Amino acid sequence: MACLNVVKMRNMGKETVKKKKEECTLDGSVDRHGRPAVRNTSGNWFAAILILVNQGFATLAFFGVGVNLVLFLTRVMGQDNAEAANSVSKWTGTVYIFSLLGAFLSDSYWGRYKTCAIFQSIFVVGLVSLSVSSYIFLVKPNGCGDEHVACGPHSKFAISLFYVSIYMIALGNGGYQPNIATFGADQFDEDHPKEGNSKVAFFSYFYLALNLGSLFSNTILGYFQDKGMWGLGFWASAGSAVVALALFLVGTPKYRHFAPQGNPLSRFSQVLVAATRNWTVKTPPNGEELYEVNGKESSTNGERKILHTNGFKFLDKAAVITSKEESLDNVNNVQDTDPWRLCTVTQVEEVKCILRLLPIWLCTILYSVIFTQMASLFVEQGAVMKTTVSTFHIPPASMSSFDILSVATFIFIYRRVLDPLVARFKKSSSPKGLTELQRMGIGLIIAIMAMIAAGTVELVRLQYIKDSKSLSIFWQIPQYVLIGASEVFMYVGQLEFFNDQTPDGLKSFGSALCMTSISLGNYVSSLLVTIVMKFSKNEKMPGWIPGNLNKGHLDRFFFLLAALTAADFVVYLICAKWYKYIKVQGRNGGNNSGEDNDLRV
Repeated sequence: MACLNVVKMRNMGKETVKKKKEECTLDGSVDRHGRPAVRNTSGNWFAAILILVNQGFATLAFFGVGVNLVLFLTRVMGQDNAEAANSVSKWTGTVYIFSLLGAFLSDSYWGRYKTCAIFQSIFVVGLVSLSVSSYIFLVKPNGCGDEHVACGPHSKFAISLFYVSIYMIALGNGGYQPNIATFGADQFDEDHPKEGNSKVAFFSYFYLALNLGSLFSNTILGYFQDKGMWGLGFWASAGSAVVALALFLVGTPKYRHFAPQGNPLSRFSQVLVAATRNWTVKTPPNGEELYEVNGKESSTNGERKILHTNGFKFLDKAAVITSKEESLDNVNNVQDTDPWRLCTVTQVEEVKCILRLLPIWLCTILYSVIFTQMASLFVEQGAVMKTTVSTFHIPPASMSSFDILSVATFIFIYRRVLDPLVARFKKSSSPKGLTELQRMGIGLIIAIMAMIAAGTVELVRLQYIKDSKSLSIFWQIPQYVLIGASEVFMYVGQLEFFNDQTPDGLKSFGSALCMTSISLGNYVSSLLVTIVMKFSKNEKMPGWIPGNLNKGHLDRFFFLLAALTAADFVVYLICAKWYKYIKVQGRNGGNNSGEDNDLRV
């Protein structure tokens, strides 16, 4: 489509009017004033780069608090190890719960831009509050909070202010995260060939920006906080968050937007109620006789129509016209119908989409169990290895730097080498190389390899202990590198998959699914450790993962995770074969759909 802008030009002292055609986006995006977005003056990489840099600074700020929060709780707040670990688990889980809140508000009412701006502001306030409270009330006497000097007792007011601050940080970051990735993808028109490819590339660069931001937190900020410079570390995080918010706001005139689509819970409920009311009605053999509004767009604020698919036949009953006096010719206006009795095909397919996504999502949780080992058991394993090179001490947690470097390397290899190579030899009309589901499957395989590598290192380490030797911590490099490679395939593929396969009105919810997968991975990991310790304890051995790892069998736990992930991979293959890609009617009249067989190479 084309936009007509009237441009006033002055020529020889006389004002003339010239009509200039400007190309608008094809995907229905608008500018901040609600007008159709002009391709050349909005969105694209200028806006996307601002969002990428924003993500890097925001991630730096968040992990500047999260990476050493457990140390702050023990050294400054006076909690014991178990209490501090539980506090961090609750806080981390709350972050991901708030991601569902942010996604709901964005998709339903506020839109992604407003949601990002509001929650980033809350994030900044929380960080400033934490910095002020730490400097004035908590890190007292001066110089406390390092490895040697514990801080004194705190008043109830200081403790309350601390918890209000960190949960404001959780609220701000949780509500912001599922929306910023989707908002960045919104800056590219998926119906335009060039911008469509850029949209796919954006998710890789987004995940890279996230990792680069956490790299600084895990190394530089982590070092200062470990030395007791908590005020400096928290103020650096607060400053980084302010810069992130400022960069986000700078791009306001250039951003492309999509209007929120309304409360999805009511739409889902209408389908279930209508289908239940019509449970005795016979469903037509094909979708042509089911109810849908005329035009290229659905009844929900310009959302694209979703084409009918087979499966979940019971839900199709919600779109069956049952009244004798009604017909497809006189029921074309959705305002003339009761949505609790008759729903459109698009509305029914929204529910089907989510039901089809859930098995895939469940299969990613066990991968997140493996991913969380980097922040827990990998660090504990490294702590009992040789951590010195000459006189320099290597903090075990800093080994995660190899994971981040691996992510950066494999993103480049995938984007520049592997994907074009597969696309060239792939016997398919799709311009993409590996599909998102194929990449997620590869991520699971590499994760299995990472656990086998970690278990093998532990076997060798235990053998060295028997010979009164100590294994170098650098033996952990392969397991960190493999985890990084698996992230590129799993998490980047997961971001793309859920963004592409969720309906137009639920894009932020798709990103929130990725975050809740990580959250549940933390809880499942904790549950697995508890179960393993309960059944592996006996009179001769204090369990596989005791306080002194030299007396345990951490290798068996890593091999157990590899076996569980292998079983999960088999289930994933079945779910991926069963999965049907969403098919939408493009605004230009064509159909946009995924490949029929997503596991076909």
